[in-house]
Amino acid sequence: MYANYHTHTYRCSHATGTEEEYIKRAIDGGIKIMGFSDHAPVNCVEGYKGWWRVQPEDAKEYIDTINSLKEKYKDKIKIHVGFEMEYYPEYFEEMLKYVKELGAEYIIMGEHYIDGDWKETSHHSNHPGRTAEELKKYVDTVIEGMKTGEYLYVAHPDMVFFDKGDEVYKREAKRICTAAKEMDIPLELNLLGIYDNRNYPDERFLKVAGEVGCKMILGFDAHDPYRAFDDKSLVKAEELINKYNLNIISDLEDRV
Repeated sequence: MYANYHTHTYRCSHATGTEEEYIKRAIDGGIKIMGFSDHAPVNCVEGYKGWWRVQPEDAKEYIDTINSLKEKYKDKIKIHVGFEMEYYPEYFEEMLKYVKELGAEYIIMGEHYIDGDWKETSHHSNHPGRTAEELKKYVDTVIEGMKTGEYLYVAHPDMVFFDKGDEVYKREAKRICTAAKEMDIPLELNLLGIYDNRNYPDERFLKVAGEVGCKMILGFDAHDPYRAFDDKSLVKAEELINKYNLNIISDLEDRV
């Protein structure tokens, strides 16, 4: 692994460490291409900001800081700056215009709520108890977002916690994987999920992904400097890649 496009900063309020610490860790681990993709601010809904994302007043500083470090470390690592951004149909175009004007080079889709719920009042997708209807809504939203053609890839596409029937789960997993393959949009094998022993990566999903043959890419989803090169989780990731014959791609430089 020499490219990682999924890195956060302290500005999202649930990550720690300085940008430079992340970069130094990545360099030490042999990463050659590094993308910062902190949670995108919501600038288009009056009175709403969301505690777990970059705030609008901090967004320019985020971009400027990464661009400055990009120049400082240009001889050691190639750095990109972007955002992880939900697909909220009602506000997508406005949010996309906003992050591009800020200077984002790319966005990755990180759909944390079930059905494009910008108010984020519904249950988080990886909380236990998700229903078949909620799983389907999640898949519908992700596929609709992919159809915009604006996302570099889909982060943690198997985030939904669903334990109410493997056949239902596999059916919906196949819908995402098939759509991703048809649209040539990679799906992420999320290493933070491995490190934290979360419900994702879900091996049911990976089995389907291997059968469909959709492209997948590794993402550290780093929320602290150590995770900017998480060699321990890479060992488990390699086991999963081999077990399910995943179609892993190394980088996305031709798309950034």
